[in-house]
Amino acid sequence: MIEPLDTADEKLRAFMVACTQRGQGQELTAEMLDELEELTTTFGAVPAGRMTLRLAEPSPRYLVGSGSAENVVQALHAKQCNLLVFDDDLSPAQQRNWEKLAKVPVIDRHGLILEIFAQRASTREAVLQIELARAGYMLPRLKGGWTHLSRQRGGGAGARGGEGEKQLELDGRMVREQIAKLKAELEVVQKRRAEQRKKRQSVPVPSASIVGYTNAGKSSLLNKVTQSSVFVEDKLFATLDPTTRRVELPNNQIMLLTDTVGFVRKLPHDLVEAFKATLEEAVQANFLVHVVDAANPSAEDHIATTHRVLDEIGVKDKEHLLVFNKIDLLTEPYQLARLRRRHPDAVFISVHSGAGLDELAERMAEIIADGLNQVAYRLPHDRGDLVALLHRTSHIETETYEDDGTYIEASVPPTTQRALAEFAVPLIVDPEPVA
Repeated sequence: MIEPLDTADEKLRAFMVACTQRGQGQELTAEMLDELEELTTTFGAVPAGRMTLRLAEPSPRYLVGSGSAENVVQALHAKQCNLLVFDDDLSPAQQRNWEKLAKVPVIDRHGLILEIFAQRASTREAVLQIELARAGYMLPRLKGGWTHLSRQRGGGAGARGGEGEKQLELDGRMVREQIAKLKAELEVVQKRRAEQRKKRQSVPVPSASIVGYTNAGKSSLLNKVTQSSVFVEDKLFATLDPTTRRVELPNNQIMLLTDTVGFVRKLPHDLVEAFKATLEEAVQANFLVHVVDAANPSAEDHIATTHRVLDEIGVKDKEHLLVFNKIDLLTEPYQLARLRRRHPDAVFISVHSGAGLDELAERMAEIIADGLNQVAYRLPHDRGDLVALLHRTSHIETETYEDDGTYIEASVPPTTQRALAEFAVPLIVDPEPVA
């Protein structure tokens, strides 16, 4: 098998290539190359050179024409690079052709993201998901790992396959068996997660999931509003595994807030599939907090990318609150004014300075309140557990201790209403004042 690239070597120097497709502007290509450079750094390699190529028609051999390929190799060796990274997806055959031509390992954006995820996954479920995605990616690429053995194959029409061919068959069988084993183990882990989620939902506390483009400040926001210490790093995909924390809103409403994996443009479909289970936290949430880096020139594209991924996992139509972070990094007043004009319902914050966080908390409380119904209960004095349930899940309007029980008026979520249905009483409506 082709072994994973070893980033422990401090001399791993990457040369990056992006292609300008027909109808695509050079500016977008440059942005994608900048992002590829960030991914390369996150992976652990040193970005040492880059090149953009025009691509009128894809070539089956190298994706680009032979002349462009030779130019890439010359530039790569001139920069003393020992890793070639493509922003565009390469077929297994194209990847092998490039490795023969350049005499260095070659990886595309798809493979690079897989390697980053493999480095950073920590929970058992995430590790299994990534191993499964990597195995599927590597299976058609096995041939490139055995070129030294394939030369031993016998010639002639009647010749039997040599050691290289036998090894390929063995490796292919081994990877397919590994895929089957990973799927079975992942199913067990996901069932366990579903049971845990069911238990959590049996205690009906409103919840929201933080989603958005990678490195928009999602984990920093979770830390700020929940006074927790989730791992934060100024790199793409610093957070892979969902993290849930408890937060108390201004109206004393308790809610759960979950940080989720960030998205990027050209996110491999198999990774979207692999992380559907992890992103089920977003599916189950009452609403989404969509965080955007306000200072990034591609903020609008990042919003569109997040919407596309949310659509793929089936939560595009879920209620969401758009939040522009890092407004302290905007250098000109017109930049913030333009964003406010384009997105009048958004909240504008800076996790770093704390600006706008009070408004964000109030908006989250309003969204939860909109999904609640005002109900009255008379609870027996010996049922303090039910009083505690209301305080934990609902917004208490009135609480009065009477001879026959505790009278409470509250804005209550449907799950709590069902749990306390037998104790519901008519609301006490104050009479209209006489004129």
